[in-house]
Amino acid sequence: MSLPQAAFSSVRSEQRPARAVLTIATGKRVYFSMAINLARSFKVWNDLEEIAFYIATDSDFPLPKDLSQIRLIRVPKGSLGAGFSAKLRLDQLAPADQTLFVDADCLCLGDLDRVFDAFSGRPVSVVGGQISQGEWFGDVASVCARFGVPNLPKFNGGIYYLEPGPKAAAVYERARGLEPDYDTIGLVRLRGQPNDELLMAIALAIEGCSAVHDDGSIMGDLLSCQAVPEINVISGRALLRNPPAPDPLHQPWFPLQEVRPLVVHFLGHHVEGWRYRTEALKLLLSGGFGISPFVANLMGVAYSTPSRVVEHLKAALRPLVHRYVGVRGVRASVR
Repeated sequence: MSLPQAAFSSVRSEQRPARAVLTIATGKRVYFSMAINLARSFKVWNDLEEIAFYIATDSDFPLPKDLSQIRLIRVPKGSLGAGFSAKLRLDQLAPADQTLFVDADCLCLGDLDRVFDAFSGRPVSVVGGQISQGEWFGDVASVCARFGVPNLPKFNGGIYYLEPGPKAAAVYERARGLEPDYDTIGLVRLRGQPNDELLMAIALAIEGCSAVHDDGSIMGDLLSCQAVPEINVISGRALLRNPPAPDPLHQPWFPLQEVRPLVVHFLGHHVEGWRYRTEALKLLLSGGFGISPFVANLMGVAYSTPSRVVEHLKAALRPLVHRYVGVRGVRASVR
């Protein structure tokens, strides 16, 4: 099913840009707030005349004054589906000749022109590697055998790239067609919903589309790299580490030990953490209120210092707490 033509009125009433970043903010207001943070971070490092920025939303929330150049794609409520299903409709939303989708829970820390350059010429692509066996929301070998492909692209769905055309349409039509069979394929749900990554991975593999090699320069996330020495959106620096075993933060499935990405994906509960909240505050101060970046950085340090101290204390005391009290349950996310 295609989206109503009215959903594209805000795109087709203006000249189609060559390059655009697109994010989706539907449902709860928290998603629109995250999209605003992403847009502000993008604006710090990118020229909105060179790369347009779009938010696809079913809300009527207004844009802040400092983001008057941001473009909205208004979609009817429920038209993009529930959960991760919205990302299976990017071909119907893509507003540019080259569209880079970035999840709303990301922040941009640099010029994205080189990201577009890395993807250029690919009908649909992601950042990642290949996987042919093991577990990735299901048994990978079984999935490959079922669909007659040697491997799947393995990636984080915080970024998708597409150039609209017959091949992109075929990939997305196939991914949408697989969604009703998600459970019978043997795939595991994420937060109770079909995971777009697996559906897109299968569709990409069948259609012969590959991933751009992940060298840690395009996107990093706080699940793959849980040691975070630095994230600073104002200065454009991010250093995320996946420490080697036997460090308890080591993630054996992630091949890199260190990444310095242009886009940081905060994933799930991390948008409630002090790192994300500190960067969002600095973006509000510098973008929304016009405070100098230097002062915004200083205020960010003041804001984050108590949380940094608490985090270090928790890390030091955690082994004792686990030993004598046990492991605390995971609290519900605002999402």
